[in-house]
This record gives sequence, structure tokens and C-alpha cells, in this order.
Amino acid sequence: MAQITEAALLLASASPRRRELLERVGVRLAVVPAETDESVRAGEAASACARRLARAKAGAVAAAHPDRWVLGADTVVEIDGVMLGKAENGDEAATMLRRLSGQTHRVITGVALVGPGGDAVMAHVLSEVDVRPVDADEIADYVAAGEWRGKAGAYAVQGMAAAMVSAVRGSITNVIGLPLSEVIGILRAAGMPVPNYRAGRPV
Repeated sequence: MAQITEAALLLASASPRRRELLERVGVRLAVVPAETDESVRAGEAASACARRLARAKAGAVAAAHPDRWVLGADTVVEIDGVMLGKAENGDEAATMLRRLSGQTHRVITGVALVGPGGDAVMAHVLSEVDVRPVDADEIADYVAAGEWRGKAGAYAVQGMAAAMVSAVRGSITNVIGLPLSEVIGILRAAGMPVPNYRAGRPV
């Protein structure tokens, strides 16, 4: 990972998954986590919440680095109109997983790119995820493994929970935490360095 002075992009997120996805395709970045209130507002739609929180994260970091490009992102899980955030303990994680078992839920990631001068580009991406019926013993084993910590909806599709997911419609990287194709498009449109596959290596 590049130092702040060398990075083309500041990532306003402590998520290792978002960092890894961007670095995997050659984006030079530095992680500058944002301290923001991630509370959901009463009556707020999942897409509006994800976009607002992404903008707040990017804006908080951009305020301290006004001459840099800053990317913020926030992922929410929604089922039957209810948003599931990050579980605070194992019991809450198990409750979330029981709710997702045998059902289809939506994963929405909001992204916000703030450039020098404060102009922002915002978007959100939605994916649908089918979870097969999961019994109590499997949920207990998954919770005991601890993979749910820090994950919206209490699961990680890129980890052991992949065995619970029967289908994903839409961006799989969105479910992981960052819709990579759409983000690369936003970066490219903003004129930022993005992967140059024809040259055989990222720039």
C-alpha cells in the first residue's frame, strides 16, 4: 500500500476487503479511515442510507486532505425493508443469520468520490443474494468461527459463508463490499490512474 504522499487515491475506509479489491487491479491508494456516525435515520431507504454514509466518510477525509481524491463507501444489507448492520455480538449475529436463512436479501453499496475542490460523484449498486436454508448447528458453528465480526448482515460471502449462498444476482464484489467495476468506471471518468491491461500492468 502506498504512503499518503504517493497514493493516487485516499480510501476513507478501514475495510481490508475494499483495500484488497482496489489494490488487486493496481489502484495506488492509502487507507485513511473516517470517523463518522453510521446510524440509520428513521424512515431512510437502504440506498439513500448507503449513499449518505459513503458521502459522509469521503467528506470527512477530504476535509483534512482537500487537494486529494478520496473514495468513501458503505455497504448495507436489507431484507423485507429492514436494514441489517454489523452485529455487536454472537447472539445478534445468529439472529441475523436466522433471518437470512432460506431467503433472498439485497446488498447495497453506496460510493462517493470527492475530488480536489470538494466536488463529489455518488452512486450505489444493488445485488440480490439467495441464502439456502441453514440449520441451527451450522449457524452456531459459523458464529463460533467469528467470521461475522465487522460484516454487514453478519456474513462474508468471500469466506466460509460462501457455502451458505446459493446465488448472487449482480456484482459479487458489491456483496464483498465494493462494486469494483462501477468504481473503476467512476475513477476512470474522473481522470484518475486506473488499470491499463493493454500495457500488461496497472498504472
